[in-house]
Amino acid sequence: MRTIQLSLDERREELKKYREENSRRSDEIIEHWENGVRDNIDSIGDEQWMVLEQVCVAAMDNYRPDIVDQTLVRLLDKFGVDSLRVRRLFAMQHEMREEWTEALEILNTIIEGDESNSSARKRKVAIYRAQGDNSKAITELTKYLKIFMSDQEAWQELMDLYISEQDYHKASFCCEELLLHNPHNHLYHTRNGDIRYTIGGFEQLEIAKQFYSQAVKMAPSSMRALYGLILTSGQLAANPKCPQPKRKEHAKVAFWTSKQISARYGNVGSNRHRGLALKQDRELPLVIENMLSQLEIAKAVM
Repeated sequence: MRTIQLSLDERREELKKYREENSRRSDEIIEHWENGVRDNIDSIGDEQWMVLEQVCVAAMDNYRPDIVDQTLVRLLDKFGVDSLRVRRLFAMQHEMREEWTEALEILNTIIEGDESNSSARKRKVAIYRAQGDNSKAITELTKYLKIFMSDQEAWQELMDLYISEQDYHKASFCCEELLLHNPHNHLYHTRNGDIRYTIGGFEQLEIAKQFYSQAVKMAPSSMRALYGLILTSGQLAANPKCPQPKRKEHAKVAFWTSKQISARYGNVGSNRHRGLALKQDRELPLVIENMLSQLEIAKAVM
């Protein structure tokens, strides 16, 4: 809690900053409400309605039904039950109470009146996820993305849902949509490599290697991408389906990657105190060397 006293104007400015930054900061918002804003809410003019909505959402985050009731009553008196934003808050209140059926009924009426209401559609997805019904969450999120195709957070959410359902081909499709929006994000390349690697099979491993290679090119220090690259290259080099020239190429990539990983562990170890931590740093590259010997990569390179 704060140890200094703030004026009403200072509290208003902080609340305004949170809204502009789209930051929930629920604890701080409740603190402002209880220590100056609540008793002077009528003195801030029309801004009070934005503040009341902001405080109402923060109170739901902190499970403060007393504050939710206070703010919702005032918003309802001002805007009435026909206001979509007020109805959305009532739906969120039902969510807070885990009254899922009532919340969904309100959200459905909002969507019937405004099919492009993104907030109501996202709330439905959140409810289905809270209920553990991934199938309905996927269906609802797919409908949402048909309207809001450029929502990267929604594509990432859908990808995670497909992964949880072990539908990796569809998860890869979602990841590729993310790459279309942000092709220079090495994390998306690595994630798609992980998905393709999980699917398995010679062709999928080749695709996974391409994604890992691109991720390493963009972020040479990414250990996850380096490990993905050495695993895929090693398995491809040992795969009987792989032609001999390609096998040697994959072996060289695996050998090069092992050197990169060893060098990075060496750099970390050189900056640490001597002792057990340094011993562990020296042992980690040995694991890589053992893996290479098991895959007979060294022989392939020769």
